[in-house]
Amino acid sequence: MKGIILAGGTGSRLDPLTRVVNKHLLPVYDRPMIYYPIQTLVSAGIKDIMIVSGKGHAGQFLELLRSGKEFGARFSYAVQEEAGGIAQALSLCEDFSDRGSVIVMLGDNILEDDITSAVHDFQKQKIGAKIFLKEVDNPKSFGVAEVDGDKIKSIIEKPDAPKSNLAVIGVYMYDKQVWDVVKTLKPSGRGELEITDVNNFYVGKGEMTFEQLSGWWGDGGESFDSLLKAGNLAAMKN
Repeated sequence: MKGIILAGGTGSRLDPLTRVVNKHLLPVYDRPMIYYPIQTLVSAGIKDIMIVSGKGHAGQFLELLRSGKEFGARFSYAVQEEAGGIAQALSLCEDFSDRGSVIVMLGDNILEDDITSAVHDFQKQKIGAKIFLKEVDNPKSFGVAEVDGDKIKSIIEKPDAPKSNLAVIGVYMYDKQVWDVVKTLKPSGRGELEITDVNNFYVGKGEMTFEQLSGWWGDGGESFDSLLKAGNLAAMKN
């Protein structure tokens, strides 16, 4: 299975830090933010990784990360010409994936948990998708999953009245169906192809499984407070 790290977007919520620097290159304690998702994937045995960035910063990622040898991985690169959403960025990776299964991680997500066992479980799953959930204090800010036992009934993006406090974090595993799904998506009200629509495709077919994180999870790109918290948590772990 191949890995994809999505590191595009404008990072407007972290302005002015992101006026000249991609948010995924900002420091989180003692290393650039993108190092954390790279380590999460490599530790789970994912060594072939494509990094998708925006057109203004692609050279900086290449200069920093190079071939991936330093991480024990092999990196490929793609450029998202304009901000079109997570699902649109994912669609750029079809050839890289050989139209096979992938694990997708957002470049600003920082996990304490080791996801190796979840990756192995997904590979045994044969068909469908797997996502990760985490209890949060502010579910209105996230995609929220409604869970019934070991099944996900629905995922609602930034709901006014959340049906749970289980946020869908930025790590997703998909089988080969995903490459056809992204071609059917219509832009949302904000003009983007939404990853929640991809996830709900699998939910609707009863092919979505999930894991609940036990350790801390940081979204380094959500706000200045979340960036600071992620840095503090990373410092405590070291």
